[in-house]
Amino acid sequence: MTDFTKYGLSVPEILFPKNIDTKTWSVVACDQYTQDKDYWAKAAKIAGDKPSTLNLIFPEVYLNDEGKAERIQKIKKAMASYIDGGVFDAPKKAFVYVERTTAYGRTRKGLVAALDLDTYEWKPFSNALTRATEATILERIPPRMEIRRGAPLELPHIMLLANDPGHLLVEGIGDKIKARGDNPLYQGDLMQESGSIKGWAVASDDDLKAVEESLQKLYQAGSKNGSTFLFAVGDGNHSLATAKAVWEEEKKRLQESGAAAQIQASPVRYALVEIVNIYDLGLTFEPIHRVVFSKTGGTEFEALINFLKEKLGGTIVQQESKEALEEAVKNSKADFGFYYKENGAQKRLLLKTKITDLAVSRFQPALDDFIKANGGTEIDYIHGADEIFRLGEKDGALGMLLPPVAKASFFDTIGSLGPLPRKSFSMGEASEKRFYLEARRLFN
Repeated sequence: MTDFTKYGLSVPEILFPKNIDTKTWSVVACDQYTQDKDYWAKAAKIAGDKPSTLNLIFPEVYLNDEGKAERIQKIKKAMASYIDGGVFDAPKKAFVYVERTTAYGRTRKGLVAALDLDTYEWKPFSNALTRATEATILERIPPRMEIRRGAPLELPHIMLLANDPGHLLVEGIGDKIKARGDNPLYQGDLMQESGSIKGWAVASDDDLKAVEESLQKLYQAGSKNGSTFLFAVGDGNHSLATAKAVWEEEKKRLQESGAAAQIQASPVRYALVEIVNIYDLGLTFEPIHRVVFSKTGGTEFEALINFLKEKLGGTIVQQESKEALEEAVKNSKADFGFYYKENGAQKRLLLKTKITDLAVSRFQPALDDFIKANGGTEIDYIHGADEIFRLGEKDGALGMLLPPVAKASFFDTIGSLGPLPRKSFSMGEASEKRFYLEARRLFN
């Protein structure tokens, strides 16, 4: 039998609802639309009285509302009722190959698996097989632990990235399955115009062997200086950190109760994840831009730009138009655009650098240093160049365009510098995030 222990993975026993209606069963990751209660109200209306993952998760838009404890208990009761009430088919021991077509016409491919939490670490400069991509905010973990602790089920929205330029692992098993013409386990549309999804079981000895062979090649390629960096957390950094914290509690309980023999097999030791190739053509990496607000405006902005120029090295070049500025940044690896008003005139400046790491990993710390030394300066994080230009045309706002995230240097940067700064990148739009579908037993 194929053993995936070396790679920090296990073939999970997955629960699927009987006669899946993906449009009512599946809802988007709980950490999306966190300022939009209307979105979640529409989700509730679509789900209606049908079984839905909406009843099994805690949308974070409600995290600060009253009645949090009652909501958590209601979620856990719903989990138990779905288990006992025949909502699910018998567990299926399999990886799941997933094809998700988004509303933007992109098709992203994934492999659902169980990750051994003992092989994952969120702390900086870890040598773990699976590592965080962005700094973990410790204050976010305890509220999420309340939800997972003692829960009968888990449902995954965590996405791991594999450094697979040869498209061996996920795409490889997908090609194999589709060439045979296997019928999917499930298929259907997703609610609120979010595209569609299909999933196939990866369960035969031959298929599992093919997955293991691909993992071995990625393992060898990711081994450097005595450690192996196999997976990076793409989405769900805090959810995975929460799962590890709950596992550490449970592991301690098992050790202290004399049940240490149960540690290896405990379901709490694992977390369901979807593995996605960072080079998947359907996976977009969008930069998250910055805007700085200051009451003094142009004078301080000029000081900030000169500060960044000195810190990062490089030269300042004026651009003829905002379109030229955007194009120059988009076509670079580590050049930055600045758009703001000074004495009523619109400024369009490009900072050209020779940075070889991911640009944001050098840019954000330098920006933080300036803001810390200059009280009264505020920062916000912006998706889309159009919004940067809109803001940059207002007095007291400096729009800053960041270059695309270079997939080729992503793993090397994290491996050498540790997790990236906050708000470093976005994997697609909100509606393209993972939707809950598969479930797994957690606490019995």
